[in-house]
Amino acid sequence: MKQRTITREVSIEGKSLHTGEKVCLTLKPAPVDNGVIFRCVNLYGKPEIKPSVDQITDLVRSTTVSVGNAKINTVEHILSALHGSGVDNVFVEMDASEPPILDGSAKLFVNLIQEAEPLEQDKDREFIELTEPVSVTQGNRSIIALPHDGLKITCTSADDRGVHTQHMSVDIDPETFIAQIAPARTFTIYEEIEELLKLGKIQGGSLDSAIVIRGDKIISKEPLRFKDEFVRHKILDIIGDILLLGKPLKAHIIAVRPGHALNSKLCLAINEQRKKKSKSTQSKVGSKTISADETQLDIRRILDTLPHRYPFVMIDRVLEIKNDDELIALKNVTFNEPFFSGHFPGRPVMPGVLQIEAMAQAAGILMLRRTSSEGKVAFFMSCDKVKFRRTVTPGDQLEIHAKITKTRGEKIAFAECSCMVDGKRASNAELMFTITNATDID
Repeated sequence: MKQRTITREVSIEGKSLHTGEKVCLTLKPAPVDNGVIFRCVNLYGKPEIKPSVDQITDLVRSTTVSVGNAKINTVEHILSALHGSGVDNVFVEMDASEPPILDGSAKLFVNLIQEAEPLEQDKDREFIELTEPVSVTQGNRSIIALPHDGLKITCTSADDRGVHTQHMSVDIDPETFIAQIAPARTFTIYEEIEELLKLGKIQGGSLDSAIVIRGDKIISKEPLRFKDEFVRHKILDIIGDILLLGKPLKAHIIAVRPGHALNSKLCLAINEQRKKKSKSTQSKVGSKTISADETQLDIRRILDTLPHRYPFVMIDRVLEIKNDDELIALKNVTFNEPFFSGHFPGRPVMPGVLQIEAMAQAAGILMLRRTSSEGKVAFFMSCDKVKFRRTVTPGDQLEIHAKITKTRGEKIAFAECSCMVDGKRASNAELMFTITNATDID
């Protein structure tokens, strides 16, 4: 399954639910691995927020995320529309601090996304997958997430009086979400409205944007869209809130009387499980193994992984590891490098062969990441299509790009690599190397 963005820029205007502000929301295409990023065009410098569960600052009747002085209220409906529609990468620009509430559902956001035409991108979608159940409780409310190949939500919604108890179980895919979940509107209890107004909430609320429950009666501008519209909206909120994990989740979520606070608590528990799993994996296979959650490496972790030592360590830091097959690393080139004294006196130039070695070490880290690097050595075997395009001199920073293009088992790998300086290509090559046990070296 590939990542998706949108084909074109689209906008929608309306009034915010809690602040009551008029707001224009614009969706713009974004590159792979971008995720959903909110851009606050109403603030100086147009600060950006990539919403995550760690940034939540308010959970009273909505989900609010903040970074510095930038704050976005009520992110759940637009996140639900994007998540449910299968859009991974998009910029969400707003000229106020809260998306428009529109009709209180995600339907009009979905219509906007369809108008923008979702577009498949040239990279696989990454998922968060559970290895064991995760559960959270809060009084008489609870959520459990079970390992599952896909996203399924089983939800029971009820008020304290048990008058409007509803239940639904549904497998979530874009078609089902758009038809069965997105149109469900938000709702509130009539007796709670005054208190919410005192708290500064629902300043822009109206019967056009919410269903009001008063006793056993339903008050709204239009009839219920579904007999069980309340539980469907609870599922809509869950779909939006779990995107705060940063990636789509594969799980069967079973929720009883969920809300934003409980949804947030579940996300935190899932993150904690992932951290424990990462530490457990490292302890089982040895400290030299690069775990799946390690996407950056400092020099200590590089020395844990590679057998090279002074003066032949050609990588100072790994800036980013993408999936299992791409890596960006950094080599700071200083005048203290021992090879400069002879290459060349008065005109120091980094030898091209050492640039190739830096590429090979970067590609070797990628291959060693797939298995434990304990007692393993990455041997550079051959290079092809080598080109040197500019000199590398003291003071330069080599940005080393490596991508595994083909493997033969866990021992032989082929990689496309390049060295960049100031955004310009200094050298590139296609490499082949092998992974072998240190004890096998003759």
